[in-house]
Amino acid sequence: MILIQVSDWLLDFTFVLYVISSVLFAMSLTGRKWTSREPKNNEEYFGRMAYWIAVFGFLSQGGYILTRWIAAGHSPTSNMFEFMAFLDFCIILAYLIIYRIYRLTIIGAFVLPLGVIMLGYAYVFPQEVTPLIPALQSYWLEIHVTTAALGEGILTVGFAAGLMYLIRTIPQDLPTKGRTWLEIVLAVVLMLVGFIGMDTTFSRLDQKTVFQMSQKEMDNMGQMVNPTVEYILPAIVSPAHSSISKPGAMSPWFEAPTWMDGRDSARKLNTMIWSVISGVVLYGILRLFLRKRLGAVLQPSLKGIDPELLDEISYRAISIGYPVFTLGALIFAMIWAEEAWGRFWGWDPKEVWALIVWLFYSAYLHLRLSRGWIGTRSAWMSVIGFVIILITLVVVNLVISGLHSYA
Repeated sequence: MILIQVSDWLLDFTFVLYVISSVLFAMSLTGRKWTSREPKNNEEYFGRMAYWIAVFGFLSQGGYILTRWIAAGHSPTSNMFEFMAFLDFCIILAYLIIYRIYRLTIIGAFVLPLGVIMLGYAYVFPQEVTPLIPALQSYWLEIHVTTAALGEGILTVGFAAGLMYLIRTIPQDLPTKGRTWLEIVLAVVLMLVGFIGMDTTFSRLDQKTVFQMSQKEMDNMGQMVNPTVEYILPAIVSPAHSSISKPGAMSPWFEAPTWMDGRDSARKLNTMIWSVISGVVLYGILRLFLRKRLGAVLQPSLKGIDPELLDEISYRAISIGYPVFTLGALIFAMIWAEEAWGRFWGWDPKEVWALIVWLFYSAYLHLRLSRGWIGTRSAWMSVIGFVIILITLVVVNLVISGLHSYA
């Protein structure tokens, strides 16, 4: 369908614009003069260009959402590709609003790369428009998922500002725990980047490993068949009780434990293992090339920023994102669960981790408002909260089987 093609083109164009915007924001951080014709204030010059390119990318992504919505007949949030693309849209929306309030150019240098990472992560998943399964055929799909994604997008901006605060304030010339944990957080972000690069590379190489499962399942025609599991990444871990029907780039090292339910559980575990490996390797390469810790490389670009302003931006973003997330991920989710499954709560893994996210940010607001946890403590909590969101989006979706596994 032509609308699907148009939506794909718009999203590809969006990705290119976000990459260009990220590069320009990075140029604004350096403070150096790239050509003799540039103005003296390069941060303002490149930052303004990067901002407007991000705006055009946001409008293009809005066009993608509209055309795909019309073509599919429902909101484009029914699978992991659509949800991550929509979450990316919400992150950029939150950034544009925060920028209009505070006029702080440098925050885009941390938010836009996150937008590129999230959109790149979306491209990892199948992009085809498929009919909605019965559980998703409800108007609550638009209400619950879009509101939850908007809340997570705003919370992500809170993380970006909190991370900037830590990079700005943690001494890099002293061996402290804060310096070590900051490097670990940056390495976790690189794990997502490494996974995107690995998956994209091996998708083009087309060296898939296919496993034949021993148990039988019912197909669409009501016949019992032996299902297959297809790996894009090289197989480190194979499904339990399976055999290789098409060998790939390498042989599995071990078999997944039998307690991992679902035929895709082993593939998801294999994905997580490669994510960790690629992130560690990428971090090691950057350390060797830069000959400094990543925090030490980034810190000089934030010297002129008031830490209290970064702390305020992080708090404001979280205080807005928290009630939005509460509505979308808990209240609306429970109402839909009662309509779809006849119960408000069922301890499904995705439900549990949504509750964990909500409890953590509840603790964040309580400790900040009642106990005076501002500055470093508040920034660390904003970073930890985002790591929990990543666990919910990546680990729970890719490893743990549950009622939300269709995503």
